[in-house]
Amino acid sequence: MDLHAELKVALEAVAEPGRAGPMQAYMRDQFVFLGVAAPQRRTAARALLAGLKGIDTETLLEHAQLLWQQPEREYQHVALDMLALHRRQLGIEHIPALLGLARQRAWWDSIDGMAGIVGDVLQAELQRGGDGRAHMDTALRHDDYWLRRIAMLHQLGWRGDTDAAWLFGAALALAHEDEFFIRKAIGWALRDYARHAPEAVTAFADAHRQQLSPLTRREALKHQPR
Repeated sequence: MDLHAELKVALEAVAEPGRAGPMQAYMRDQFVFLGVAAPQRRTAARALLAGLKGIDTETLLEHAQLLWQQPEREYQHVALDMLALHRRQLGIEHIPALLGLARQRAWWDSIDGMAGIVGDVLQAELQRGGDGRAHMDTALRHDDYWLRRIAMLHQLGWRGDTDAAWLFGAALALAHEDEFFIRKAIGWALRDYARHAPEAVTAFADAHRQQLSPLTRREALKHQPR
């Protein structure tokens, strides 16, 4: 069997149909589910995805696209698991393809997963002395708010590698938006950076109290002493 047929067999073997309805409801009935919880999904697919080591990047992206086209949501999650596992095969030249994939069947779960992958690719490039920030500058201005969310979240977990000036500038650039997923993303990105630089985040949130929404401020300062 090929990869996709084997993945189908592996996932269906651990599916719990009784979980499918609640999982679908949690995603506001936008997607159908097999009923496979995340730990079981990762375990079932691990060996198959690990077996892709060494394949060329274009084939990796083709597999991701095919998985993205499957109706059950677990397959998009498997695609994200696959891309994360083989992220070292991805370079900044592949970011447009990753962002294009993210725009298909977009919702917060796939968007946030892709933000982590894009962030890993960019961080690796920066650590090699390269750049790639232009991709996030473009995404930050994109008409699709899901791409703006990816741009806002891509530095999660970077700690000392975070470009604080870019982070704070992006927060202000998006602060006027009413979209819940944008306001939440700004707060999440600031809260994450606060683990590394709490005083800087508190000072920023206080200085821009009028621009930042109450939701954003609550998220940003959630773990800060006040």
